[in-house]
Amino acid sequence: MNTAARMESSGDRGRIQISQVTADLVMEAGLARWSIPRSTKMFVKGKGEMQTYWLRKSSRANKTKDASMKSEMETLEEGDDSEESSERANEEANDFLGIEGMDKTERLVEWNVEVLTSLLEQIVGSRGDTINQITTLSDAERNIGTGGKTVLEEFTPIIQLKRFDVEELERRGRPTSICIEDEVKSQLRSYISSISEMYPDNAFHNFEHASHVTASVKKLLARIVNVDRGNGLGAGSPSDSVDLVDLAGHSYGITSDPLTQFAVVFSAIIHDVDHPGVPNTQLVKENTRCAQIYKKSVAEQKSVDIAWDMLISDEYAALRACIYQTEEDLQRFRQLVVNTVMATDIVDKELQALRKARWETAFSNINSAGELMDDGTESEDRKATIVIEHLIQASDVSHTMQHWHIYKKWNERFFMECYGAYREGRADSDPSKNWYRGEVGFFDFYVIPLARKLQSCGVFGVSSHEYLNYAIANREEWIREGEALVQHYLLKFNEQNAPLIAPPEHSLSTSVIHLSP
Repeated sequence: MNTAARMESSGDRGRIQISQVTADLVMEAGLARWSIPRSTKMFVKGKGEMQTYWLRKSSRANKTKDASMKSEMETLEEGDDSEESSERANEEANDFLGIEGMDKTERLVEWNVEVLTSLLEQIVGSRGDTINQITTLSDAERNIGTGGKTVLEEFTPIIQLKRFDVEELERRGRPTSICIEDEVKSQLRSYISSISEMYPDNAFHNFEHASHVTASVKKLLARIVNVDRGNGLGAGSPSDSVDLVDLAGHSYGITSDPLTQFAVVFSAIIHDVDHPGVPNTQLVKENTRCAQIYKKSVAEQKSVDIAWDMLISDEYAALRACIYQTEEDLQRFRQLVVNTVMATDIVDKELQALRKARWETAFSNINSAGELMDDGTESEDRKATIVIEHLIQASDVSHTMQHWHIYKKWNERFFMECYGAYREGRADSDPSKNWYRGEVGFFDFYVIPLARKLQSCGVFGVSSHEYLNYAIANREEWIREGEALVQHYLLKFNEQNAPLIAPPEHSLSTSVIHLSP
């Protein structure tokens, strides 16, 4: 009776919790894949701590699910036409095809968990395969992000990355020799699953979008590695003949520090958590509670606070110990997350101007006083910081720089989200009136210049050419088909929603150029 009562009080809405005894029976029946161990044990009076499990949700026909999963993973890797990339996408998809009872979100959770796990192996390997408790960091964890500062106020133009000398790189453990404990994997899975549940069911800003952004980040980081040769995100594990010397020379230190890569991928996953489905300007206009707190970059700052508060809870202590072991690493991880997520606010003109100035400073080697800067560690850190910002920005709109059908799919979703907000009275003007012209402007003044920056920084190899070529091709295709597509979007939206939502009663005389997310 005590067990049943405790399980009922510790359950989650929409999920089935089972006891260890029930889980054992499921496993004995050869259906271990049906259950997921909870990351924390529960206390039952008279029995002590007990391990319980979540029961996976049932799925529809397996054939449909399998095809859908492979399609999702291939989509996430879109933009690389190479045979190697296609095989890699198929392998990643097939890893999850045999898992019955997983819905689309759960499969995306598993994919994200695998990506982060590979980086955790790299982090542990860089420390010499040691993971100690981090109870001494509890005060630092509680205090970080406090002190009256908002997330945006924590931003810094230069993040000091960790440098590894040649001997450290040669001693570094290989990912294949590192074993992440089951407790850590369970906590990571629980965390990403909880993050996925905090993404609203928006047409565009949802967990699938976050996963799509993560895939682009993964790909761009891997492309740095393909030049520098050596990183857990590349195709396969590094061979024994890999030369890890001078990783910092080409990538400004990004590839030699797995914590940096983990932070950027982590940021991609959490960057739109609890997104309201409307832009920051609308939140400020509505004077929402979050807008009162953050003033600007409202959605982005809220996402960081939500994800960070969850991460530093006791439930994820083992996961955090795997990510960082020192206060220095904790501070660097936090700073990377703040800078990376804040970079996804591409609408704020002031932030964009500051970002442009930092790029010009970093890559012209001339400081604000017009003096030639020393091409040393600080210069490399400056370049690394701004490259990471542009990497996440490109990934956030990566659909514009991929195959036409991928671009069209996400463009339609973003239109549905924006037009839906208008029909609900949460936008001043009808976005359909200017969607075609706005998208042309978005390509001309944001997407293509961004792709050119990826190319000019000399870090991403062939990917930068690929992104630029797709952006130019998609713009040309949009010029030909865009107006007809907007009419198709309108028709589709009205067919699905017209009986439910009445248009707002206000003037449509003002049209604005929309900005994609």
